[in-house]
Amino acid sequence: MKIIIRTEGLSLRVPVPLRMAGFLIKRIPQSAINKMCSDIPGPYACLATRENLITIVEECMDVLRENKGLEIVHVEAKDGTFVSIRL
Repeated sequence: MKIIIRTEGLSLRVPVPLRMAGFLIKRIPQSAINKMCSDIPGPYACLATRENLITIVEECMDVLRENKGLEIVHVEAKDGTFVSIRL
């Protein structure tokens, strides 16, 4: 995955290997997961757990690899700021 951010004074390209996704999810603080759960409607909040996130990413890994190069986020602001995330 590649994350590209361009602003007036900054041009940043960050490659992120897909294999690191599970590792990074394990490093999300529990407080951040609890905050995310507070924004989810009632009956679905119990499904937003670290274990479920890891399972979803692991199950979707084949699909993510098949679609390598697919741009999933493309944002351009009026001030010239550009953000792109590609698989």
